[in-house]
Amino acid sequence: MRTPRARILAITLSSAIALVAPTSAGAEDTQPAVVVNGTFSSPTVPSDKQFESGIDGWTGSGRISATRAAHRLGIQAAYIGSNSLSTRLRGVRTGATVTLSWDDSPDTCVKQGVANRTYAISVAGPANSPGAFTTNPSAGRTDWFIGRTYSFTAAEDAPQITFSSTATETAGCPALIANVAAQQTAPPPAPPKQNDPCAGEAADSPACKDVAADKEKIDKCPPTDRDCLAGVAGDGKAEKDGIAKETQAVDDFGKIPREQDPNTAAAELCALPNALTSDLKPGDAVVPPSEWWFC
Repeated sequence: MRTPRARILAITLSSAIALVAPTSAGAEDTQPAVVVNGTFSSPTVPSDKQFESGIDGWTGSGRISATRAAHRLGIQAAYIGSNSLSTRLRGVRTGATVTLSWDDSPDTCVKQGVANRTYAISVAGPANSPGAFTTNPSAGRTDWFIGRTYSFTAAEDAPQITFSSTATETAGCPALIANVAAQQTAPPPAPPKQNDPCAGEAADSPACKDVAADKEKIDKCPPTDRDCLAGVAGDGKAEKDGIAKETQAVDDFGKIPREQDPNTAAAELCALPNALTSDLKPGDAVVPPSEWWFC
């Protein structure tokens, strides 16, 4: 069967358009933020255990084995027990917008009918309200919710994030989290520093007040009225007098009489090098001293 040329052209054009489709605005400014040990893989839970306390790069609570977690990525998980779980996001600067993502699940010890596991996430900053989350229903097994998110604006460099349990019923069977990651958008650039010496508090100084007053007077002068401008800025007499003095000083320096010929003065310096080289024979130096020294 033959495919009409028009149809081939349409398919080709549509494919080209798909390849060059623009990204969403601001996407190019978003970069991954470092979450140390975000998969809770270190250290590995021993094969004869299901959970252990302590997680590299984090403080508080502990980790459970990949087998007990039964996460789709085959990774270990962290439990949010009576101790909160915290870490710092390295490389995030104050003012950056951060979106944290992770997965959560009830632990296997949470039996069916027990209230879903609840927990909160918090980060420093008056504008950052804590986030409240609830896992999937408890059923005596893990049931992962993929892709929880929490966004905030960093109030400090390397902000600390904290997961805390809020469960009251069967608190010993905690919520689990896994696969923690983060994206950040850098803070807006700082405004350029003011180069105006009379900016800010300095504007009230006597000198700056005089400058401001003169500027106001100059603004009222017509551009072609030299007398008006001279009345404010002056005629430059002091500057002209200073230039004249410098010019005269240079002229006077050039007119100072020299009592001794430069060659005569240089000859007086030859006594020492002549004494050092007087015993040299023609074969003692590749270049004779007479050719590399004035004397």
